[in-house]
Amino acid sequence: MKAEAWVFGSMVIFFVIVTPIYWFASYDPTGTSALVLTVLLAALITFYLGYTARHMDPRPEDRKDAEISDGAGEVGFFSPHSWWPLALGLSLMVCVYGVVFGWWLFIIGVGTGVVSLCGFIFEYYRGEHAH
Repeated sequence: MKAEAWVFGSMVIFFVIVTPIYWFASYDPTGTSALVLTVLLAALITFYLGYTARHMDPRPEDRKDAEISDGAGEVGFFSPHSWWPLALGLSLMVCVYGVVFGWWLFIIGVGTGVVSLCGFIFEYYRGEHAH
């Protein structure tokens, strides 16, 4: 996680430099406050990744003496095909239309979204910790 912490740390440095330049170039309080919040969010993520990297065993990506074969092996289980993301997208579409046309449609979209999300999460659940 050290590499990721360095990436977000460099983002913090970049946005700390850019934010005052943006303020003095435009005097725009909205954009400046968005940049300040970006700095704070990137700093929060940098702190979390750095803290986590110090308190866990180093991954092969974090070790200087690691070989490519150290990162080999099973990464996880990935679904080869699933219809639930389509149902989630359609539920989101109904929710957005509900905001435009009427709250009753939004409530229907939330209901179908909850069912779709449960189906997506438990698609391969066949018992205790089964795939």
